[in-house]
Amino acid sequence: QVQLVESGGGLVQAGGSLRLFCAASGRTFSSYAMGWFRQAPGKEREFVAVISWSGGSTYYADSVKGRFTISRDNAKNTVYLQMNSLKPEDTAVYYCAAVLSDYAGEPYEYDYWGQGTQVTVSS
Repeated sequence: QVQLVESGGGLVQAGGSLRLFCAASGRTFSSYAMGWFRQAPGKEREFVAVISWSGGSTYYADSVKGRFTISRDNAKNTVYLQMNSLKPEDTAVYYCAAVLSDYAGEPYEYDYWGQGTQVTVSS
């Protein structure tokens, strides 16, 4: 069992930065690949980024590539999403999720989810 709690969301102007945190409980955190997803009002949940259990592999949605960076610290049971050059279209609730696999890009593949944190980017 893995419990996930996101934090770090907020209101930021376009061009600004935010760092999201996802704290995980459970001794097997390092066995899970961790993903970030987001969901804007009226839209489906979409993939943002994923990092393998070791941190050695990362994948990004084209819409965030070059602006967002996913990382993890297995000693602290935490995964991060550094978001730079934010745009109004990045506004959404951001969720972290865990999957007992090396990679997964679809929401249905993930086993555990956090409650989400709101990110709002003003123009």
